[in-house]
Amino acid sequence: MKSAEANGRPTICTLLMSLAVVVALASVSCATRYPLRDPTGEPFPRVTGTALDGRTTTFPDVVKGRPAVLLIAYEQDTQFDVDRWLLGLIQGQLDAPLYELPTIPGALPGMFAGTIDEGMRGGIPKEDWAAVVTMYDDGDVIAKFTGNEARRRNTRVVVLDEEGVVRFFHDRGYSARLVSDVIAATAGDDIDSSDEQAGGR
Repeated sequence: MKSAEANGRPTICTLLMSLAVVVALASVSCATRYPLRDPTGEPFPRVTGTALDGRTTTFPDVVKGRPAVLLIAYEQDTQFDVDRWLLGLIQGQLDAPLYELPTIPGALPGMFAGTIDEGMRGGIPKEDWAAVVTMYDDGDVIAKFTGNEARRRNTRVVVLDEEGVVRFFHDRGYSARLVSDVIAATAGDDIDSSDEQAGGR
């Protein structure tokens, strides 16, 4: 039996690969870029996304009343940086909710949210799906809050206090030295991250 490609018709795999390329290129070209900024001391905006387990999740509501750490990523290549922060914080015995927020600004990526999310589920253990919340519709709100015009491969590390106010922010890439600062910030310690934001802007 001849394959679909032999008959001049693309296979399903080929179509899906083409779709992935189109979505990736469109999301990069259409996403609005916002200046980098340090939102320390500001309330985190109220945004809603869908966790990989299917639950609708709204921040900062879901963590209100307790400190939490958000790892915001704007590009797939950021996953390497996210993984280092995850490992460091878990090994450092972080005692606070920890969420990954893959954030994809722009209307077009949201049209393929189901496909994109399914791809992510394939690489994440099911027991961790609730802690990975993809942001499509409110992606621009988050991007404007932290800035995304540069350092796009770096995780935005955000520590929220019990009231949903940003108490620590870092966007310059993983630092083993700063893992203890992130953990201390969740414990209520006053950590000044302003010096970290001063250089290279």
